[in-house]
Formats: sequence, structure tokens, C-alpha cells
Amino acid sequence: MKMILVRRFRVLILMAFLVACALHIVLDLLPKLERSGAQPSGEPGCSCAQPAAEAAAPGWAQARGRPGEPPAAASAAGDAGWPNKHTLRILQDFSSDPSSNLTSHSLEKLPPAAEPAEGALPGQDPGALRPLDSAHRPLLRDPGPRGPVPPPGPSGDGSLLARLFQHPLYQVAIPPLTEDDVLFNVNSDIRFNPKAAAAENPDWPHEGPEDEFLPTGDAAVDSYPNWLKFHIGINRYELYSRHNPAVEALLRDLGAQKITSVAMKSGGTQLKLIMTFQNYGQALFKPMKQTREQETPPDFFYFSDYERHNAEIAAFHLDRILDFRRVPPVAGRMVNMTKEIRDVTRDKKLWRTFFISPANNICFYGECSYYCSTEHALCGKPDQIEGSLAAFLPDLSLAKRKTWRNPWRRSYHKRKKAETRLQTPALLARETQSLQPRRRPCKWEVDPDYCEEVKQTPPYDSSHRILDVMDMTIFDFLMGNMDRHHYETFEKFGNKTFIIHLDNGRGFGKYSHDELSILVPLQQCCRIRRSTYLRLQLLAKEEHKLSLLMAESLRGDRVAPVLYQPHLEALDRRLRVVLQAVRDCVEKDGLHSVVEDDLSPEHRASARR
Repeated sequence: MKMILVRRFRVLILMAFLVACALHIVLDLLPKLERSGAQPSGEPGCSCAQPAAEAAAPGWAQARGRPGEPPAAASAAGDAGWPNKHTLRILQDFSSDPSSNLTSHSLEKLPPAAEPAEGALPGQDPGALRPLDSAHRPLLRDPGPRGPVPPPGPSGDGSLLARLFQHPLYQVAIPPLTEDDVLFNVNSDIRFNPKAAAAENPDWPHEGPEDEFLPTGDAAVDSYPNWLKFHIGINRYELYSRHNPAVEALLRDLGAQKITSVAMKSGGTQLKLIMTFQNYGQALFKPMKQTREQETPPDFFYFSDYERHNAEIAAFHLDRILDFRRVPPVAGRMVNMTKEIRDVTRDKKLWRTFFISPANNICFYGECSYYCSTEHALCGKPDQIEGSLAAFLPDLSLAKRKTWRNPWRRSYHKRKKAETRLQTPALLARETQSLQPRRRPCKWEVDPDYCEEVKQTPPYDSSHRILDVMDMTIFDFLMGNMDRHHYETFEKFGNKTFIIHLDNGRGFGKYSHDELSILVPLQQCCRIRRSTYLRLQLLAKEEHKLSLLMAESLRGDRVAPVLYQPHLEALDRRLRVVLQAVRDCVEKDGLHSVVEDDLSPEHRASARR
């Protein structure tokens, strides 16, 4: 009798196992059957021309599904709708692990391709391709000529920005681009059909005209999402070109794209969130912590100050008006904390910090080094919160960046002055693991000839890096940003490239005070680019007043007004201080010793070499 019961129990267990397997198979096949049934009879069954072995490559298209969608459906959409990682790696690493996004201690994440119209030779149509060596495969470029592109920002007959961007100083072309000058080169044998992808994956928003394909069957660049167009446009000389329409479109995306996933960014002193959109773009979200009119309390150390979301937005617009173009696009946005953060996050640590305040507002505080507690919680009204979204740069696995210690770095200790030692590889390795400074007095605060020592140390001895540091110094002084301890460059371009102006959240903290110590690098080195100097002089004139240009540029943001009026007035005051500092240098050392003529043909030829 006992043996019979045991046998029956085994049969029951086996039957339950078989039923479970059958159920899983049905759940896996159902989305594919529904999709194939809904597909028009004449449409191809795959969105990309690729071998079957490559299409089955593991690890590709592990796409995030829609909220509530079975994981199998998301996997099926990814497998059927996207090319494999060898054709593009064009969209991001779609890992659902939040830590996969945390490849840098600053901003970022994402992929490759090539540079469109910026590489046209002088005299050619901007849309024309540059002739390449026949030994190389042609780069994927935007096909056909384009019409004239309006300047960025608000435009019109009375637009100060439109008139500024038409000035000859804002028309100076960068050197012709070679393959070594663009961050990404994508060969033209890569094929991607957005129409088929759109049919197979309804979440994919097709952004280009329906029939815009190359004769080879490849998708035109205009069909790519705007974050990818932004990445394609990065080159040795700029993050984006002056009149790149993808930048304005990306700003609109940052303010309107559907948020599908949220995770906390590791590291840093304050809470920041990584937000992923339905077109697989990503951005860094900094929530609002202070009102526009609040100044940094006088007893706050600069390194314990709040990071302001509106400072990130204003920094992008200021950088563009100065024609540096070294800040990734940033836009403001009102975010629903319930639907767009709590309900879509897979980060349990973040999810557990949500609560309802006594005023019936939705609040959360996350995890970070400072200001992440119930006493410093971020609360909505009742669940709407304002913040800034900064577009990610390409992922470090695709475009490595090098971190440099700022020679004029400040102290991060409450009782000691800053210690600044010139960077060595061993020192950099230690410094990037911790922001705790060594407890020594700083040379730049006590030695007026400190810049001479800096200029004898690579990369400041042979490249134009010292001039980039001067640009960054002026940029930081205009914002009042004292928190520039490190900076980054793209590793591919070596030392002959620009400095990326990342992490500007501690700017625009005080409108009633000008921190003159930020200008010390300019006063000690007495060097500045001629193009920078002429643009500063232009922005000091009444017809191109910096405060009015900033006000107009910021007016188009979704959370306008971005800056309190006294902050705008402080920009004009600080600009006069910068120009006076340059005049003092010219009187002391002479014009030719101070102003580097980067506009001369000889200088531009050397820059190309």
C-alpha cells in the first residue's frame, strides 16, 4: 500500500512539472504568434540584414519591456527587432542591472557611429561627403545636402540669439575632419530597418520620414534617435556643432520622452537618478532642492553645498553662448514621482525610501553621502517634482574617457587650505578612489609663479590644454562654481582635444558675491585664446549683453524661469571682472604674450597636424 502511494505521488509530481513546462512554452510563444499575426503579409520578418548566427548572438537586445509586460515579450521584441551587438552596439547595453550604467563617477552612457555634415571640405555643400582613401571603407554619413539650419534657441526678427550666432566669431569653421577626428566610425555595411523595427516593437518611436532610406537599404541618419545623432556628432573639437538640429530635438526629448526605468547613480555626495527613456536614451536626473531665489548659506563650505538642478540647465546654455560647446545637453522637466520614478524603478533601495509626508505629499530620499535622509527628503506637490535631465555621453566601454586632476584643485577639508600637487599616474589612481585631500598647504594659493611649474608638466607643456583650462576657469567664474576638482577628456583624441565641462550643479549659488579665487589660474598664467577674448568683449557690448542672451536662451526651457534675475545681472558684472583681469595681464606681459591667436591660418594648420 505504501509503495502504491509513493508511485502515485511521483506521477503527480511529474504531471505538475509537465504542466508547468507547457505553460511556460505557451507564454513564450504567445507574444510572437500575436506579433506575426498582426504583421502585414508583405513585410519582412527581420529588421536587419544579418546572418542567422549573428542574430542569435547572446547578450544582445535584452531590452527592457513595458511596465506589466512579461519578460518573454520584452526578450522577443529585442531578439526580433534589433541588430546584433557587432553591427552597431548602436543602441545601449540594455542590461537591467542598475550597476551596468555606473561606468563613470560623472555623467553618462551610450554608443557609436560617425560624424555627419561637419566633415565637409571648405567650399563644399555641408551635406556633401568628404573624399576618403579608397583603402578605407566609407563612413556612414547623412545622405544628400541639407537646407540652411536655423541657429539654436529661440529665433525671430527680434532675437538677440539669432543675431549673435550670425556674427562672424560664431561662424569660424573647425578644421576638416578625418576618421581619427570623429569619436565613432560606423561602416556602411551596417543595416538597420526602422520600419520593420517599428512594426515588431511598438515601443520604438520612429523619428524620421517614412521612406528615408539609403539605396543600399540602410536607414538614413535622420531615422536614428536624437541621443544617437548627438553621439555621432562628437569629434575632436566639439561635443556638438553650432547648428546641429539634433541638439534642439534632444532637448525636447529630455523634457517629453516616456521614462521606462529609473535607478540611483552610485557615488557622489548627493542623490542623482539615471533615467532611461522608451527610445533607449538615458539621462542623469538632479532633483530640485532649493528655490530660485535662495543663495548658498554663508556658513556652508562649497563642497557641502546643494547641487542645483537649475545650475545644470543654465550651464549648458551659458557654455553654448560662449561657443565652447563642451557641456552635454541639459533640459528641465516636471516629473511625476509616482508614475515616472516609483512605479518604474527596479532599484529596491530607492523604492524603499518612498513615503507620504504629513502634508500628504509623495517623498523619497534614496541613498548617498549627504542629504539622503527623511530630514532632507525630496517631496512633490503632491507628486510632481522639478529637476534637470542631462544627456549621457557614450558609455565608457565604447568611448573611454580620461580623468585629470585639476592643477588648481581646492581643499575638501574644513580646516586646511587646498593642497594641489601636479598629477602623476600613481597619484591619480589614489585620488579617483576618494575625494579626501591630502593635508598640505596649496601652492597655487601661496605661490604667484605656480603656473610656470604647471606649464612644465605634461600635458600642459606642449598642447593647448592650458588654454582649455583658462576657458574652463572663465566659465566657472561666470557661474560662481568652485567645485572643479577633476575634469575629463576623450581618450581616443589624446591630449589634443577639448575638456568636457561636466557636473556644474554647484554653480549659480550666490548672486551677491563674486568668488575671485576662481580666477586665479587666469591671473597667474595670463593666457587666453583670441577667439575667447573677442567673444567675451562682444558679450560685454550692449547689443549682445550676456544677461539678455541668457534670459532669451533659457526662456524656451520647460521649467522657465530657470535663473533668478539677480543671477543674470551677476553674469554681466563678472564678465567685466574677467575682461579687467585680461587687460591687467596685457599691461604686464604684452598682448602677444597673453593672447594666443587661434584664428590665424598658421595656428589652424598646426591644430590639424
